[in-house]
Amino acid sequence: MAERLVTFEQDDAIGIITLRRPDKFNALDIPMLRALETALDEAEMAGGVRVVLLCGEGKGFCAGGDVEAWAQMNAADFQVQWVRYGHRVFDRLARLRQPTIAVLSGHALGGGLELAVACDFRVAETQIKLGFPETSIGVVPGWSGTQRAVRRFGAQTVRRMALGGEAFLATEALALGVVDRVTETGNGLAEAKAWAERIAARGPLATEAAKLMIAVAEGEESAAATEALASSFIALTGDLKAGVSAFKAKQKPAFSRS
Repeated sequence: MAERLVTFEQDDAIGIITLRRPDKFNALDIPMLRALETALDEAEMAGGVRVVLLCGEGKGFCAGGDVEAWAQMNAADFQVQWVRYGHRVFDRLARLRQPTIAVLSGHALGGGLELAVACDFRVAETQIKLGFPETSIGVVPGWSGTQRAVRRFGAQTVRRMALGGEAFLATEALALGVVDRVTETGNGLAEAKAWAERIAARGPLATEAAKLMIAVAEGEESAAATEALASSFIALTGDLKAGVSAFKAKQKPAFSRS
């Protein structure tokens, strides 16, 4: 059986998703995106997981989209199979119910930075660089680098990367708010785990609800978040239990508004 390109494992309350294509610096192609989507589903459904870490195996966090994977696509396939599908997977990450931390132990460039931006937090090791180099080869950021990144970091910071071609060191990125913490080389995962444990110790339902409300305020999502919060509230009521019991018994429900 071939090894998985993206894996999920659980360590008590912490879930760890790892990109495993180190020979390509974890560059993303369609099989990688599919594997990531599967791992995200596993993480969300895993019982007891309260925080999810996103890591990259080897020397790179993620080098972005694999140029060889999309360079030969025609315009229609590039739009649907590459850009739109990538957006769907990245949105899945951004809307994961648990808080997420990207562990940047290697460079995060192009689609790799967009992937990190889809997480709630970013821990960076001192040696890494971050940037949007796409325009240097005649393309543009396609997985929310001009949208989600602007909402989270501001337009001018994204301009410097996407238009000016600047790649920021971890300490520069920290000053700009692109990363949340900087740690020594080799210490990224340990720092992220320690932070995750502190988050996991907080009220899990309140934490998930707070994440949803922040997402609404940020413009990340609205309709789904509203319905999720309302449904969670209703699920705790006596009215739901009365309605389901009556449905099963083929009787008229007696709601108590309790």
